Amino acid sequence: MVVEVGDAAELGGVADAGSLPIVVIGVGRSDQDPPGVFDLVLADDDPLLDGVLATVEHNPVAARSLAVLLRATTVLGIDHALAAESAVYSTLQGGAEFARWRAASTHRPPAPTDRPAAIASRSGDTLHIVLDRPARHNAFGRDMRDAVSEALALAVADDSIQRIELSGNGPSFCSGGDLGEFGTFTDPADAHVTRLSRSPARLMARLAERTHARIHGACMGAGIELPAFAGHVSAHPDSAIALPELSLGLIPGAGGTVSITRRVGRQRCALLALCGRPISASTALEWGLIDEISPTMGVASRP
Repeated sequence: MVVEVGDAAELGGVADAGSLPIVVIGVGRSDQDPPGVFDLVLADDDPLLDGVLATVEHNPVAARSLAVLLRATTVLGIDHALAAESAVYSTLQGGAEFARWRAASTHRPPAPTDRPAAIASRSGDTLHIVLDRPARHNAFGRDMRDAVSEALALAVADDSIQRIELSGNGPSFCSGGDLGEFGTFTDPADAHVTRLSRSPARLMARLAERTHARIHGACMGAGIELPAFAGHVSAHPDSAIALPELSLGLIPGAGGTVSITRRVGRQRCALLALCGRPISASTALEWGLIDEISPTMGVASRP
């Protein structure tokens, strides 16, 4: 539903969309903040509008599910919002839109390796967590999820850890979920329970005040959803930030509907997900998605 921002009469009975499964897009400019009914707001001539509409048309179930979820995220506490995100994500994994993506996908699971997916080390009162799958641009697979969760759980239990530094080896901080593993859970309900019990997002939220995330290169999906929980996010100027999950028939599933909305609001989170295109570090700074741009940050960790 596309409505002029200043034309409240066209909203009719949609003054509060609530759980109504539609995406409400406001276009135009207003001297006042746009009504909360809009799931996202764009200028009349914004070139992103056509792309957003194409995304909604191609994957309408995922797009509408995202809109409804983001409305709820603004009134739920972090833990309950993460549970709601997991439920929606898991449900979509059993849907036709994701099945269509899987049928066309040529991605294959990573080869088995004894190399740790993430390296945790301590220096004084600082815990360093480094994502370490550089050849796969630190794609966030199960091994990495479990390794990061284990390291973060240590920080939750140990008050002597005063600072957590999160970074990534290689050309990218994290290119998002490992596409070779997507859809390998045969039971969405089981996937939901697993996601709740092994949630780096929940741990990151608990440790926010102590956590400094340093991102660079591709920061897609989980590569921005998890850092957004941190109390401070530094980004290299080359950082490219995106939420591409809608193109797979899914929604952000690593905590982004919670962390990103709390940094930039649900309308900008919806825009990032529905357009699917990367934003630059400078745009992310302007929005408040990151806290600083550091030209030298991350260079030493690259091969």
